[in-house]
Formats: sequence, C-alpha cells, structure tokens
Amino acid sequence: MSKQELVVLGQAPADDCCPTVLSAPLDEETATGLAKVFKALGDPVRLRLLSMIASREGGEICVCDLTPAFELSQPTISHHLKLLKQARLIDSERRGTWVYYRLLPEATDRLAAVLTRPGVPAEPASAPS
Repeated sequence: MSKQELVVLGQAPADDCCPTVLSAPLDEETATGLAKVFKALGDPVRLRLLSMIASREGGEICVCDLTPAFELSQPTISHHLKLLKQARLIDSERRGTWVYYRLLPEATDRLAAVLTRPGVPAEPASAPS
C-alpha cells in the first residue's frame, strides 16, 4: 500500500499557502500590496460598488446600472471604479459605449485567506431567524 499523503480537493496544502496576518508578521512587500487593497475598500462608495458588482446575477454589471444608485456624478463613479480596478478587485470590458464590471473572486479569496485565523474553519453563515 502506498504511503502518499492525500490532499483534500479545494484546499491547498499548508506549506503552499501564504501566511495570514494572524500567523506570522507580514513582509514589507505583502503589507504594501494589502494596504493598497484595504485603502481601495476604505470608502463606503467603493464598498457599495464592489458589493453591487459581486452580488449581481450573472457576475457582471453595466456601469449604466451602477451610476443611478448614487447621488454622485458619472466621473466620480468612474474614479471609484478605477481605484477598485487598480487594486485588482474588479475587471472590466467595454461593449460598444458601455463598460461592464465583474468581480475578480481570487482577490476576495486572497483577502479572506489572509484574514483567517490559522487552523480555524470558517463559520457557516447563520440562517436568518
């Protein structure tokens, strides 16, 4: 019988995973990269935009559907979207005159992994009462 180690699908071996902020001090490069992402998320408008994009059925949303949800000018919304894109949280595609945005799930997965306590399984979302 083989003595190979079994790997659970969907989970990276512990050796291959990046350290979390709770398991080891971050190096300067990692901290700088994370700070850019957290800075992008540090604005309520950008958080709402990210949530609107991420929760959209089909995984993408037209900028024409985002702008009316805010009492901000179109250039201001475009600026916020640009910052989210620069932080590599979202991506976009131009189709004719409109731009469609979609979440980059690997970015939010990476943030979740960095903030997760080592050895503690994620708690399932509680059911509404």
